[in-house]
Amino acid sequence: MKIYKVSSVVLLLLLCTALALADSVKDPKIVIRGVQGGGSPIGFSHCPPEGCTNVGMNFTFQVPDRGQGNLFFTNASGKNWTSLKLIETGVPAEAITCGNNMFLSCTITTLESGAVEILLSGVKGGHNPKNGILAGSSFIIGFQCVDHNCWPGGLTFTAHASTTPEPGTIALVATGVGLLVSRRKRWKNTLN
Repeated sequence: MKIYKVSSVVLLLLLCTALALADSVKDPKIVIRGVQGGGSPIGFSHCPPEGCTNVGMNFTFQVPDRGQGNLFFTNASGKNWTSLKLIETGVPAEAITCGNNMFLSCTITTLESGAVEILLSGVKGGHNPKNGILAGSSFIIGFQCVDHNCWPGGLTFTAHASTTPEPGTIALVATGVGLLVSRRKRWKNTLN
């Protein structure tokens, strides 16, 4: 009877460990970075010898065949982008992680159609590096494998850039301004 209880506990521990490891598996990652002074890592300070692909406000691209790698683009629209929306249908939203150094946020949402939206939005302006993608600047869309989970090679993305802040960004900025005003009022009241 004692061996049965010990065996049951060991089996339960192994099952819990397997489930914990299954949940800890990382998913494919998309990273958007600037080129030529846009905060890119070493090795990405310039477009490759074949150049960056010029794109306008709307464009499409495909994940490299091996499911990872970098695609180089230049904003040739003549306008500064304050948000960039990427849409794909091959990987579920909960299986994607996102990083960027050009916008304040990156959100991943499943749309009603079942497609996945990766929305990069929010800019600070001035000398802050999170200025969006400025007219004429180059950027990288990088696809990374994490723990051997890669993007499906050849998966097509559609992209739409915007020059006006997304509604969520406006609400976030308004909330931030409201908090600053209320803190300032409280600070002034404590001085009086």
